[in-house]
Amino acid sequence: MENSGSFFPLSLLLLIHFMMYFSLAMSEASIKTDQSSLLALKSHITYDPHNILTNNWTTKASVCDWIGISCDSRHLRVIGLDISEMGLHGIIPPEIGNLSFLVSLNMGGNSFHGPLPPSVFNMSLLEVISVMNNNLSGSLPVDMCIHGFRRLKVLDLSSNKFYGEIPSTLDQCSQLEVISMLQNNFVGQVPREIGNLTRLTGLFLGFNNLYGSIPEEISQLQNLTMLNMAYNNFTGPLHEAIFNISSLVIIDVSMNSVSGILPVDMCSHNVQQLMQISLSDNMMYGEIPLSLCRCSQLQLLTLSSNNFNGVLPRQIGNLTQLNILYLNNNTLSGSIPPEIGKLKNLIGLDLSKNQISGPITVAIGNLSNLNILFLNANHLSGTIPSTIGDLKLVSYLDLSDNRLSGHELTKITTNLTSLQSLSVADNQISGNIPLNLFTNNISSIDLSNNNFHGSIPPDIGRFQNLQYLNLAKNQFSSLIPSTFGNLSQMSSLILYSNNLTGEIPSSICNLRSLRFFHLSSNSLEGTIPQCLGNSSQSLRVLHLKDNNLHGVIPTTFTKGCMVESLNLNANQLEGTLPLSLVNCGSMQILDIGNNEIQDMFPFWMETLLQLRVLVLRSNKFYGTILLDLKTKHPFPKLQVFDISHNEFTGSLPSKYLNNFIAMVNAKENRKETRNWFSNYEESMVFVFKGLEHTVERILKTFSTIDLSNNKFNGIIPYSIGSLNSLKYLNLSRNSLTGQIPSSLGNVTAIESLDLSSNKLVGEIPVQLTRLTFLSTLNLSYNHLVGSIPQSGGQFPTFDNSSYVGNSRLCGFPLTKQCTERKVQPTVPILLPQQGDESDFIDGFGWKAVVLGYGCGFLFGITIGYLIFKYEKPKWFVHIFFGV
Repeated sequence: MENSGSFFPLSLLLLIHFMMYFSLAMSEASIKTDQSSLLALKSHITYDPHNILTNNWTTKASVCDWIGISCDSRHLRVIGLDISEMGLHGIIPPEIGNLSFLVSLNMGGNSFHGPLPPSVFNMSLLEVISVMNNNLSGSLPVDMCIHGFRRLKVLDLSSNKFYGEIPSTLDQCSQLEVISMLQNNFVGQVPREIGNLTRLTGLFLGFNNLYGSIPEEISQLQNLTMLNMAYNNFTGPLHEAIFNISSLVIIDVSMNSVSGILPVDMCSHNVQQLMQISLSDNMMYGEIPLSLCRCSQLQLLTLSSNNFNGVLPRQIGNLTQLNILYLNNNTLSGSIPPEIGKLKNLIGLDLSKNQISGPITVAIGNLSNLNILFLNANHLSGTIPSTIGDLKLVSYLDLSDNRLSGHELTKITTNLTSLQSLSVADNQISGNIPLNLFTNNISSIDLSNNNFHGSIPPDIGRFQNLQYLNLAKNQFSSLIPSTFGNLSQMSSLILYSNNLTGEIPSSICNLRSLRFFHLSSNSLEGTIPQCLGNSSQSLRVLHLKDNNLHGVIPTTFTKGCMVESLNLNANQLEGTLPLSLVNCGSMQILDIGNNEIQDMFPFWMETLLQLRVLVLRSNKFYGTILLDLKTKHPFPKLQVFDISHNEFTGSLPSKYLNNFIAMVNAKENRKETRNWFSNYEESMVFVFKGLEHTVERILKTFSTIDLSNNKFNGIIPYSIGSLNSLKYLNLSRNSLTGQIPSSLGNVTAIESLDLSSNKLVGEIPVQLTRLTFLSTLNLSYNHLVGSIPQSGGQFPTFDNSSYVGNSRLCGFPLTKQCTERKVQPTVPILLPQQGDESDFIDGFGWKAVVLGYGCGFLFGITIGYLIFKYEKPKWFVHIFFGV
C-alpha cells in the first residue's frame, strides 16, 4: 500500500511536468509561426529609410523584443503590431493573417501599396486595424465581417486608394466603435444596415465618391459623437432626426448636394454636446432657425455657399462659445445685428457675398479675438466704424464691394498692427493713403475702384513683406515711387486707371518676384525700360495700355520667358515687333494696337501655340500675308485676330483662316483653370457697323476676326464658313471682289458681319437667313444686286443702313421694289470656292459662258473664243466682271 500511495504523487508530478513541457513546446512552435509571419512581412518591404526593421527584426533576438511588437505574457504570442510612421514601402503579404492572436494592427503613415490580403479579414481576435495614410488599393470583401472581425472595434482605412462599394455586411462587425474611410475612392450608397452598429461613436466617410441620400438610419446611432460625410455627392434632405442624436459633437456634411431646410426644432432635444456644424457648399435653403441658437456649446458653424435667406437672428449672440461663424455666399438680408458683438471668442467671421445692408455695427469692435473679418460683396453703406480699429488681432480684413464711403481709413488702421491683408476695393472711400496702413506684417493691400487721391507715399518701399498692391481705378496723381524697387517680395503691382505721371522707374526691374505689372490708363511718359524684358522669366502680365509711352518695345525677352499677357495698346511706340517675343511660349494675349509699329506681318508668331488674342490694329504694318506656313497648325488657340487699320495687301490670309481651330465648335469649358484670358482685365475695342464697341470680358467662346481698313483684294475664301463659332467678322474697307460666299450661312454663332465698302458682286446668299444670332449686318457700298432675302432669320430687323450704296439691290427695307421680268433662262453664276482659275476646263469656263449670254450670242462666242485661244486672260475678265 505504501508503494501505491507514493506512486500517485509521482505520477501526478510527471503528468504536470509533461503538460508544462508540452505547453512550452507548443508556445515555442506558435511563436515560431509568428516570427515566420513577421519575417515574411519584412521580406516584402522594399524600402526601410531608417533601417529599423532591417537591423532589429532578426532571429538573434526574441520576437517579443522586436521594435513595434507586443506579446502577451501568458501565451507568449504576438498581440500587437505597430510599425506606423516609419516611412516603409512595400506590400502586405498574406502571411500576416497567421498572426492568430493579433489584437491590434497599426501600419499607418507608410507607403504600402497593393490590396489588403484576404487573410486579414479572417483574424478573429483583431480589435483595431489602422492602415491610414498609405497607398493601399482594392475593394473590400462583401463578406468581410462574416468570417472574422467579430471583435473589431476600430476600422481605419483613411487616406488610401480603396474603391468599390461599402459592404452591406459591415453591420456584422457588431462591436465596431469607429469607422474611418476618409479620402478614398469608394462609390455607391451608404448601406442602411450601418444603422445597426449601435456602439458606433465615429463615422468618417468624407472625401469619397459616395452618392444617394444620407441614410436616416444613422439617427439610430445614439452613441455617435462624430459624423463626417463631407466632399461626396450626396443628395436629398438631411434628416432632422440626425440632429437629435444627443451624443453628437461634430457633424460635417459640407461639399455635397444636400437640399432641404434646417429643422425648426434643432438643438431642442437634449442636444447639449454639439460643438461643430459644417453644412457649407450644399443646396440647402430657408431661414436660419432660431432654435439653432440654443446649441450653447457650438464652437464652429459653417453654412456658407447654400441658399439660406432671411435675416441673421439676433439670438446668434447667445452662441458665446463660437470660434468660427461662416455664413458667406447665401442670400441673407437685413442688417448685422449688434448682438454679434457678444461673441467674444470669435476668431473667424465671414458674412461675405450676401445681401446684407445698412451700416456696419459698431459692436463688431468688441470681437477682440477676431483674426478674420470678411464682410465683402454685400450692400453695406455708411462709413467704416472706427471701432474696427480696436481689432488688434485681426489679420485678414475684407470690406470690398459694398457702398461704404467717407475717409475714415486713417482712424481705422492706426491700431491694426497684426494686419496682413486689407481690401476695401469697390467702394466710395476717399482721402489719401494712410501711411500707418503699412506695417511690417502687411502683405496684401487692395484699395482699387474708390476715390482715393493724392500721391503714393514713397515710404512704401520700407515694408519688405508687401507682396500685393492694387491701387487701380482711383485718382492718384503722383510719380511712381522709385522705392518700389526695394519691395523684393512684390508679386503684383496694379496701378491702372489713375492719373500717374512721369516715367516708369527702372528700379521696378529689381522686383525679381514680380508676376503682374499693370499700369494701363495713366499719363505715363518716356520709354519702356529695356530691363523689363530681362524680368520676363517671372513676369506673367505686363499691361501698359493707354499711356504716352514712346520708343521701342523691349527687345530683351529672354529664353524661358513666362509672359502670358502683353498689352501695350494706345501708346506712341515705334520700330518693329521684337523677335525676342518668340521666347514667350506661354503667351496668350498680345495687344500692340494703336501705336506706330512699322513692320511686316510677324509670321514667326505661328510658334506661339498658346496665343488667343493677337491685336495689331492701327499701326503701320504692311505687305502680304501669303507666305507658306511655318507650322502645320498655326495659331491653334487664336480667338481674337485683329489686324485692321494697317496697310496689308494681297489676298486674304486664307491659310490662316483655314487653321483657326479655336473658332470651330468652341464650347465653354467650366473646368478650365482661371487665367488672364478667362477674365481679361483690359477692355478691347471692336468696330461694328462703323462704330467702336468696347468688350470688357472675353470668354473662351468669344472669337472675332477684323481685317478691315487694309488693302486686301481678291475673293472671300469659301472656307471661312468652317469657322462656325465665329461671333464677329469685319472685312470692311478693303478691295474685296467676287460674291459673298454662301458658306457664311454655316457660321451659326455669328452676331456681327461687316462686309461694307468693298467691291462685292452678285446677290445676297439666302443662306445668310440661317444666322439667327445675327444682330448687326453691314453690306453697304458694294455692287450687290437682286432682292434682299426675306425668308426668315434676322433680315427683317435690319434697316436701310445695312444695304445703302448698292444701287441694284431691292426689296424690304429699301424703298426700291423688286420687279419681275421675263428673261431667257441663264446658266447659274457660281463663283469658284477657293479663288483661283481651277474651274476652267481647257481654257473655256463659266466666265466665257456668262459673257455669251450677257453680251449677245455672236459677241459672246467671239469673246469666248478669245478667252479659249489666249488662255483666259484675267485682265480681260476683270474688265467685264470686276473679279
